[in-house]
Amino acid sequence: MAQRVFSVTVLAGHRTILIEKPQGSTRIFFSIRVLADDTKWAMSKISFGDPFLYTYYVLDGPAKYFEAKGEGIFQGDVWVRNASDVNLLYTMNEILI
Repeated sequence: MAQRVFSVTVLAGHRTILIEKPQGSTRIFFSIRVLADDTKWAMSKISFGDPFLYTYYVLDGPAKYFEAKGEGIFQGDVWVRNASDVNLLYTMNEILI
């Protein structure tokens, strides 16, 4: 079992891979937290395996956290688009077996 904790800054209006597809391991948990002022609406869009973010989950307002756990969770790349007008810091946690 391995745990990875890491962070990345995403510039306003940009997109990137937050969590890469595990190679040779199975993901059993991951979480994404946006570190931003709770009084500001810093919108982020996260997508599972879709680099163009046609389908996405919104992290906005007070809901700046997402987590998934269990054996049946998504195993591919997790993308994010910083849809706000400020640079945002994202912290991720992933557990692999």
